[in-house]
This record gives sequence, C-alpha cells and structure tokens, in this order.
Amino acid sequence: MRGKVIVLLCAVIMISATISITIFLGTKGLQSFIKNGVSLIEFITSMHWNPTNQASPQYGALPFIFGSFAVTFLSALIAAPLGIGGAIFMTEIAPSWGRKILQPVIELLVGIPSVVYGFIGLTVLVPFIREHVGGLGFSLLSGMVVLSIMILPTVTTIATDAMSSLPKNLREGSYALGATRWQTIRKVLVPAAMPTLLTAIVLGMARAFGEALAVQMVIGNVRDLPTSILDASATLTTIITLNMGHTTYGSVENNTLWSMGLILLIMSFAFILLIRYLSSRRKM
Repeated sequence: MRGKVIVLLCAVIMISATISITIFLGTKGLQSFIKNGVSLIEFITSMHWNPTNQASPQYGALPFIFGSFAVTFLSALIAAPLGIGGAIFMTEIAPSWGRKILQPVIELLVGIPSVVYGFIGLTVLVPFIREHVGGLGFSLLSGMVVLSIMILPTVTTIATDAMSSLPKNLREGSYALGATRWQTIRKVLVPAAMPTLLTAIVLGMARAFGEALAVQMVIGNVRDLPTSILDASATLTTIITLNMGHTTYGSVENNTLWSMGLILLIMSFAFILLIRYLSSRRKM
C-alpha cells in the first residue's frame, strides 16, 4: 500500500509540474501580444529584430525561427543515415562483435557535456570550415555538424533496439525465398522497423531543436536570415540565452523572449504528438 501511494505521488508531481510549466510559460509568452501590443503576425513573419530601438522597436523573430528549424532538419539529415547505418551494422552485419565496439562509443558520446561539443566546434570545426570551405566559419554548417554528433547516440540507440526487436521469421522467410542479406535488410527489415526508425529521428530532432549552448558557440548569433549554410545564423534558444540576462523583467523585450520560449514549448508538444502518432502506427 505504501509503495502504491509513493508511485501515485510521483505521478501527481510529474503531471503537476508539467501543467504548471505549461501554464506559466503560456502566460508569460502571451503577455507581449496581449499586454504590450506586439503584433503576432509581425513577430512570426518579420525579419527585423531591434527591441532596444526607442523610436521604432522591431520584434521580428523569423530569422531565429528559421535558424532553429534549419539547423534541426540539417542535423537530422546527417544523423539519420549514420545512426540507422550504425544500427544495421550492429544488428545485421556484425552481430557478434559490432555492438561491443560501437556501444561504448555511443555511450561516450552521450556522456560528453554540451559545452565540450561547443568548445570543440569553436576551436576545431569553425577554423576548419573557415579555411577549407569558406565563410567566417560561424555558420549553419558548423551548427548542423555539432548537433548531428550530439543527436547521433539517440538515433543510433533507438534504431538498434528497433532492428533487434524484429522477429527472426522475417529474416528466415526472406532468406528462404532466395533474397540476399542486403535485399533482406533493404526490402524487409528496414520497412518493418520504419515507424520506430522515424521515431528515433524525430526524438533526435526534438533534442536538436532545444539545444542552446553548443549551437550558440558555433552558429554566429546574428539577426539576419541566412541565405546559405555558410552564413551565420541564430536560433530561438541562442537568442534567449544571450539576451535574457540583459533585459528587465516585465519589459517588452523580456516578454518577447518569453514568447520565443513559448514557441519552443509548442514545438516540443508537436514533436511529442508526432512521436505518439508514429508509435501508434508501430503498434498497429
């Protein structure tokens, strides 16, 4: 009975914390539109951000919204094939020793703090891109490479579990029909595990969308809309972390930063709904 009460109490605390955070962030995020009169359309669609201009302040968050989505999707384009390929290698190509080699590497990547990723990107990746690729080095390309490495363990781990959980009769039936190993992987196993593989990619994207510190150190943090992956950019998280400490609580600029946080929360809910949809497909 005591254990049941403890478990129930833990569940109530988790639900209460989630609801409280949602209500608080929603209330703070809407104040800039309700109390301060900032136009929601301008906030989402305008490319000009200059809240400190006393004569004509501008609150356009489109460059930061675009930067968040761009660096998230671009990092997923790198991490998804690498993670799924690593999972196929561990489960199908070298099942006896592949996991013993790659699993510690993946666990090591998980344990590295975000600031270390950002520092390595700042000291190694940014100069390399500046000297051998072009641009200033601080760019969407730097951000996507750093983020792809950070979300790679998430994608790889879930993809490995998905491939390992497939029933053996799928492989045996494919081989019995004369299919090769690669035909079995490409036409049988990957399609069967596709809902879970997509879930792994979406979870990685959710992780990338909310990352702040590592991206902040390599992306450039400018207010302009990037025209290529070699241009500097900024994300919602980097602008919030850079400016929140320099604003007055309750000011218009402070409230607009809370509005950016509300957008991040909404996107988190969207990722969760997408994951639940993919999970329901997997059950079906």
